[in-house]
Amino acid sequence: MKDLHKISNKTKAAFILLIVMLIIILSNFNTLQNSKKVNENINAIYKDRLVVAHYIFQYSKELHFIKAEAEKLNLSDTIKTDEIISTLKVIHSIDHLYEKTVLTPTERIFFQNFLNSCNTINKQTQNKNWDQIAKSSEKALKTLEQLSQIQITEGKVKLASANAMYNDNNSLGQLEIALLIVLGGITFYLLIVKKTKRTIKIPEPPSMN
Repeated sequence: MKDLHKISNKTKAAFILLIVMLIIILSNFNTLQNSKKVNENINAIYKDRLVVAHYIFQYSKELHFIKAEAEKLNLSDTIKTDEIISTLKVIHSIDHLYEKTVLTPTERIFFQNFLNSCNTINKQTQNKNWDQIAKSSEKALKTLEQLSQIQITEGKVKLASANAMYNDNNSLGQLEIALLIVLGGITFYLLIVKKTKRTIKIPEPPSMN
């Protein structure tokens, strides 16, 4: 009976160990998945937010130059045309880089509006409509401001998601530690602590004397 009791304790300990280890494995798998998503969000913040913000800054700088050139009164039409056409080429050299980034449907709409404004500026330059060029440049700059605001909002969403997953990973890590402590305590109890033996007294037969 003593051997059977020991085997029973070891079986219980092994069974509990198996269950806890399964929970820890599943928890680790979930943690790895969350870590992968955190990494993706961080990369998205850099590749699809900070990089795009740099492109928007470049666009804005070139448009301010076009607007300033169009408003100058002491420049000839030829110089204005050459300067603005040259600057539009610089702007269009950024377009394909911007389009390679991950854009939301809303961003694509605003970006297309921006491209339309640039095409309008190009046509107005051919017709030497300097006042209209200044207005179209201002419109394009406002579109860039809207795109920039979208970038900020999207960046905040990605950052909040990454922080939430980071907190979840911390919670799962604490749960794993707690499970290991419980496992150690139960295993110690089942394998080390001995069950108190009960002594049963058999009554003696009555004396014949």
